[in-house]
Amino acid sequence: MTINEAQQKVDEWIKQNGVRYFNELTNMALLTEEVGEVARIIARKYGEQSFKESDKNHDLADEFADVLFVLICLANQTGVDLTKALNDNLLKKTKRDKNRHINNKKLY
Repeated sequence: MTINEAQQKVDEWIKQNGVRYFNELTNMALLTEEVGEVARIIARKYGEQSFKESDKNHDLADEFADVLFVLICLANQTGVDLTKALNDNLLKKTKRDKNRHINNKKLY
């Protein structure tokens, strides 16, 4: 699935199942909540925190998908073409950081 197809699928899902998009501020709060759930799993799986019994059944892939879903909702609502945005962002990073990371001795 391309990013554009994902934006279309989310839009179709919202129209068929979600009644309408939540407003942008609500979706921003939901995005923050979902990113927090990703952080919680990573802190426990890769960091120093231990899992609580209630954390053990959380699926990192599913939480990433939740983040992506809400991000796509926000992009759709605000008229952002995520394919173009990502391509433009990669060009910006390449121009800005072309030699920055290669010359960073901390990365070796």
